[in-house]
Amino acid sequence: MTVVPLNNEFTPGKIIALHLNYPSRIAQRGRIPAHPSYFVKPSTSLSSTGKVLERPAGTELLAFEGEIALIIGTEVRRVTPEDGWAAVSGITAANDFGVYDLRYADKGSNLRSKGGDGFTPMGPSVIDARQIDPTALRVRTWVNGELVQDDTTTDLAFPFSVLVSDLSQLMTLEVGDVILTGTPAGSSVVVPGDTVEVEVDAPTASGSPTTGRLVTPIIEGTAPLPAYSPGPKVDDLQRAEAWGSAEAAGITPVASTLTPELKARINSVGTATLSSQLRKRGFNNVSIDGLKSTRPETRLVGLARTLRYIPHREDLFEKFGGGYNAQKRAFDALGPDDVLVMEARGERGTGTVGDILALRAQIKGAAGIVTDGGVRDLAAVSALDIPTYHAGGHPAVLGRRHVPWDFDLTIGCGGAAVQPGDVIVGDADGVLVIPPYLIEEVVADSIVQEQEETYIAEMVAGGEGVDGLYPMNASWKAKFVVWLAARS
Repeated sequence: MTVVPLNNEFTPGKIIALHLNYPSRIAQRGRIPAHPSYFVKPSTSLSSTGKVLERPAGTELLAFEGEIALIIGTEVRRVTPEDGWAAVSGITAANDFGVYDLRYADKGSNLRSKGGDGFTPMGPSVIDARQIDPTALRVRTWVNGELVQDDTTTDLAFPFSVLVSDLSQLMTLEVGDVILTGTPAGSSVVVPGDTVEVEVDAPTASGSPTTGRLVTPIIEGTAPLPAYSPGPKVDDLQRAEAWGSAEAAGITPVASTLTPELKARINSVGTATLSSQLRKRGFNNVSIDGLKSTRPETRLVGLARTLRYIPHREDLFEKFGGGYNAQKRAFDALGPDDVLVMEARGERGTGTVGDILALRAQIKGAAGIVTDGGVRDLAAVSALDIPTYHAGGHPAVLGRRHVPWDFDLTIGCGGAAVQPGDVIVGDADGVLVIPPYLIEEVVADSIVQEQEETYIAEMVAGGEGVDGLYPMNASWKAKFVVWLAARS
């Protein structure tokens, strides 16, 4: 098996990088690409093993991405997928470094965030592509000696031959061009003082050829960006994506806006009254319909977290339904005052939650669960303290009708649009979705409305007729004011 050192004078004409390819990374990102998508890195970003990489001064989120690099050995244009792999002469290890602090500046081009000098180390050796199976390669990454990425090319979304063919449809791939083929899950943030190593090998091939370890020490840059350049900018979304998860980034959930005082005021009025006040403001489609509660005597008040299921498809469920899928991640992300609202398209023919995950939500302190689909282990879920609103019980597991897809995004549940952070209120009458900016005024007016209705009920019980009383005319309103003052 031929393995040769990567020439230190190697300068590709083009470095083309793929966004998403490995199922593990796709699941982590929560979106499936229908087609390959790319960005271009300048040849000046190329570096070699042992060369230090500067984290730009003032930045926080320098992330590594261990990858397999394809080196084009034959000029091709409009090559077919069947012939695409023949255009590759060699493979080597690469690291697609990026600074998330600068992603906003160039949106999808990644020029500033991934195009800096030294941001594409490659090497140290090249494996002859003609002697290996492109579906039997392995890429591994270590940070300070700890293995953090370990995946194979067995089940890529876009096989290497397809990438070559796809790119060649619109451009000529020339000898020496490089295609970076995506990174698996495990990409995260490194800081000055860390050392990142990447190795690509073919463990089942004769001689188990390897590129050797591509070593990149990280140091702190000292030259700040000038005022005329976009400066570093980070937020919790960028931190979560750079680190791989909010938990890994150490992001503390934002404190609930539902103070004990506000929750008590919400709980002092019924959903029927809240619904009436919402209708007065033009909100006619904010009830989650067709559900019943496991704890109808228990009030539900919390802030929406959301989870979406898509219709079952065998290949998609195989990739995204097992392991630490979106459903499990959504339940693990719950905290106090959270209500997990699930979009199941009204499909009752399988469970969307069972006793273990419902218990997990209760242990995490969540306020409730709402699904327009079925509940598995309904008796056990009903025995928990946490209220669960559902469309009915069903014994089947998730994979019969659903694939857990993504969470914390706008969904539809029981005919209502739900966004993360919406206020969810439920009782025996049903479940409402209240935009958070309306909650204070809606509750205040609901309290007044219920006071008025208590007064009207007393008057009707005392023998008064409803004409002019329900609703109250000016005369009755004046009497109500006196009545209310006497109760204060």
